[in-house]
Amino acid sequence: MSLDLIFFLILALIAISTALGMLLSRNAVYSALFLVLNFVTVAVFYLLLGAPFIAMAQVTVYAGAIMVLFLFVIMLLGAEALPKAQTLPWQKLLARGLAIVLAVEATFIFLTRARPIGDVAQPDISINMPANLKALGETLLTQYLLPFEVTSVLLLVAMIGAIVLVRKEKRVP
Repeated sequence: MSLDLIFFLILALIAISTALGMLLSRNAVYSALFLVLNFVTVAVFYLLLGAPFIAMAQVTVYAGAIMVLFLFVIMLLGAEALPKAQTLPWQKLLARGLAIVLAVEATFIFLTRARPIGDVAQPDISINMPANLKALGETLLTQYLLPFEVTSVLLLVAMIGAIVLVRKEKRVP
């Protein structure tokens, strides 16, 4: 086994563990922190694939800005510990059925489309040159400026909405 494959398998184990930790944690803050760890692991995957710009964008945008927003809203709403949820009788049966369908589909795809593990070709080094990254930044902030700004306004409105909801709850005796 090559060193790259061993490193990939360790990272995959970490990514799966943090995703399961996020899903199974009863504490919303711990779930958000597990999600941050998962985002960082995905960024390391991007580094392994030779995409440092996307890896750093993953860390700054998702693990940085989005998760700060999530944690701010969680703390603001006081939803650190999730209450024991009431489940309807049909929900467990549906969840088990969908889990079986997912397992069958994953097995089918793995068996029919799996390729032998070999050396992964490294991308052309000229892709990560400063001129290309500068052109990408200029495109993001000129051609795609409107979607960028709409997303930031949407996040701001969501945060303001959460604050308004909490303030109304605290005023009612």
